[in-house]
Amino acid sequence: MASYRRDQAVRAAVEQGLLSPSDPSRQIVALLDTAGIRASAAALVSAFAAVTDAPVLHAFAVKATPLVPVLRLLYDCGLGVEVASPGELALARAAGVPPSRTVLDSPAKTPAELRQALALGIAVNADNLQELARIDALIASAPTASPIGLRVNPQIGAGTIGALSTATATSKFGVGLRDEGAREAVVQAYLDRPWMRRLHTHTGSQGIPLALMAEGVATAHALAEEINAKAGRQQVDTIDIGGGLPVNFVTDEETPTYAEYAELLAATAPGLFDGRYGIVTEFGRSLLAKHGTILARVEYTKTSGARPIAVTHAGVQVATRTVYAPDSWPLRVLAYDADGRPRTGPEIPQDVVQDVAGPACFAGDMLATARPLPLLRPDDIVAVPDTGAYYFAHHYAYNSLPRPGVHGFTVADDGAVSFVTVRRPQSLDEIVAESGGERPDALLG
Repeated sequence: MASYRRDQAVRAAVEQGLLSPSDPSRQIVALLDTAGIRASAAALVSAFAAVTDAPVLHAFAVKATPLVPVLRLLYDCGLGVEVASPGELALARAAGVPPSRTVLDSPAKTPAELRQALALGIAVNADNLQELARIDALIASAPTASPIGLRVNPQIGAGTIGALSTATATSKFGVGLRDEGAREAVVQAYLDRPWMRRLHTHTGSQGIPLALMAEGVATAHALAEEINAKAGRQQVDTIDIGGGLPVNFVTDEETPTYAEYAELLAATAPGLFDGRYGIVTEFGRSLLAKHGTILARVEYTKTSGARPIAVTHAGVQVATRTVYAPDSWPLRVLAYDADGRPRTGPEIPQDVVQDVAGPACFAGDMLATARPLPLLRPDDIVAVPDTGAYYFAHHYAYNSLPRPGVHGFTVADDGAVSFVTVRRPQSLDEIVAESGGERPDALLG
């Protein structure tokens, strides 16, 4: 099980020197459970295979974990990629993901980005009608095999995290279907472009109820049916339903499941799954979050205002969302001793309310505040699970803190742990180099 593999990996990380008190680049390390990632990918594929016989492309949202070996692993599991920038496309190509399994989404695609995607045959979802006009001109000068779609916003409301709610009345994404004249304009855009065969929507991610996500997909399906009826043929043959399955950050349980969501979609929009429409999904966080763990040393412990504080090496540089928006993004913290063994058992004081702080020089750099934990001690290890997406892969260089090394791990039947390096830890020389170290006199005139 996942918790057993994690415990084995924490101890092995200490024993094998991935954490080292004498190396500034090894005060913190990130781990990826490859067995867990493969299991999530398999669960996604089987969930949709259970509700439709139509072709389904599961395109992993690269922004969730932009690491080339992760993309290669997921491609090996049968998934494609969804990219939203030239950088993400470059990562996908470096991972060997072919254009036929790549989808380009972005609200600000440049002519150069579009030209490249169309030349490669990558699927493109236009964000707005101006972008469609730009695509018209590019296709007129250089025909393409790229599937083309348009993103629409069903404008059905927000979830509990406004920043991740993309189907609000004023969302920056897509064409708002409830705006005056917009639905008619979208239908006409398809009728004017018989080569446009896809339709795209995405209601949001963390904090969005499954029922609201399903309503957004049903809205897109109804629009596709309307377009096809007015075209007198099945012009729209593929619907991209986005991603957004929420993640449980409270326990190790993986809820909700892909199967639950697929079954809800089939009940809400049954016509989408009757075999007439191909489907594209764009899940990200739900595929990787539960399979990543940050490990960091406790450097000091102190008491302030009668509350114990453990100062660790994990903070805003790897858990930026949690530090700046702790109410929306709370994370669990697990305690291990200096040898990497769980701090549990009758001899360990439990439920001591304490703060777990990061290393950055501002007061808000906190992983957890007033959290009941075994009383942490210097040289203990804190583990922060559920961080495989949007955390350690997205470094925030506050205080010039180094990017942590990222290591994938597997656990054999006998408990032996093998690590492979996904991204090596950043050295101090690399920090200097990317901060203009080769040009110290550049501003001297």
